[in-house]
Amino acid sequence: MVGGVLEPQASQSREATSTSIYRANTNLSLVPPPCEVRDTSPTFHSYLTLHCGGRGRRRATPVWTLFSFNHRRSVFCPVGAMPNIVLFSGSSHHDLSQKVADRLGLELGKVITKKFSNQETCVEIGESVRGEDVYIIQSGCGEINDNLMELLIMINACKIASSSRVTAVIPCFPYARQDKKDKSRAPISAKLVANMLSVAGADHIITMDLHASQIQGFFDIAVDNLYAEPAVLQWIRENIPEWKNCIIVSPDAGGAKRVTSIADRLNVEFALIHKERKKANEVDRMVLVGDVKDRVAILVDDMADTCGTICHAADKLIDAGATKVYAILTHGIFSGPAISRINNAPFEAVVVTNTIPQEEKMKSCEKIQVIDISMILAEAIRRTHNGESVSYLFSHVPL
Repeated sequence: MVGGVLEPQASQSREATSTSIYRANTNLSLVPPPCEVRDTSPTFHSYLTLHCGGRGRRRATPVWTLFSFNHRRSVFCPVGAMPNIVLFSGSSHHDLSQKVADRLGLELGKVITKKFSNQETCVEIGESVRGEDVYIIQSGCGEINDNLMELLIMINACKIASSSRVTAVIPCFPYARQDKKDKSRAPISAKLVANMLSVAGADHIITMDLHASQIQGFFDIAVDNLYAEPAVLQWIRENIPEWKNCIIVSPDAGGAKRVTSIADRLNVEFALIHKERKKANEVDRMVLVGDVKDRVAILVDDMADTCGTICHAADKLIDAGATKVYAILTHGIFSGPAISRINNAPFEAVVVTNTIPQEEKMKSCEKIQVIDISMILAEAIRRTHNGESVSYLFSHVPL
């Protein structure tokens, strides 16, 4: 014992390791080699090292810190630096994946995706994932079928490479609108996608604002359905000066629960619009239920595809006396004539999250604004990896 702390054991082989550790930290001087091994788990070893505040060990108060050895990267890192985790990005939304990785202080894992001449997808995982906690970020956007197949192949490749757990992070869940048999011989494609993810080897799903919450019941594995609502509330308070005189509007009856939750949190009223469709992506008639006269109307929905619904709803709200109209959507798909419709509609702004890439669409439409939700996904990954509850994220935006 020295000064009430353990005397480090002399070890020539560990001395070089200790030196390399402390050279990486300019706030610490070189110190004696580390002490005894405290953890002999198969994935990493932990040990204590002595930090000294000054040049001489005897002139500073010694503090013991736990380090762990990550065999996959062959480096020592302080405990709390999330060892034994690998983050991969699919090709659908690399920018979001990079933001999540930066938030977690990780590097994206090496993966090579290519197609054969017959358009078959080929995925090569470029590093070991044995015993690792693997997270694969792939959103249901762009070339949806190709990206879904790529995700399934990546999950299976990691699973058969002996990873300890594979979590699919799917910010925008594909085929979520096909969640029920609403007419004869209609497929329930969302259930099929759930089955494919499970069979591929996924142990856990993290997604955001499912079109219908009951899609979680299609899975026999754990599903965390995160909400953009906390980030939406923050955006409203910071960017709409008249938010205390606003009214939250649902463009259809199915979103009533979503808008009532936001209205309650803001302590404002809500309204809804009943719509009837002739066929998919085509609205026949809309009826407004609620009073929007002389108020700022905020349309809230989980997704917008061709934007026919929200643009008709905006016209209906202006005709009913609304002073301004905003649209806030979790998933901005914006296919077909969506951009031209938004440009011609009386919106002050159309706000979407970055579950889907929006850079190109923002160049064509100045009304589109983006809320970054990478911190929510990153915190969900961190909490899942550390075995913590994610329910905090249902009502708070991580700092």
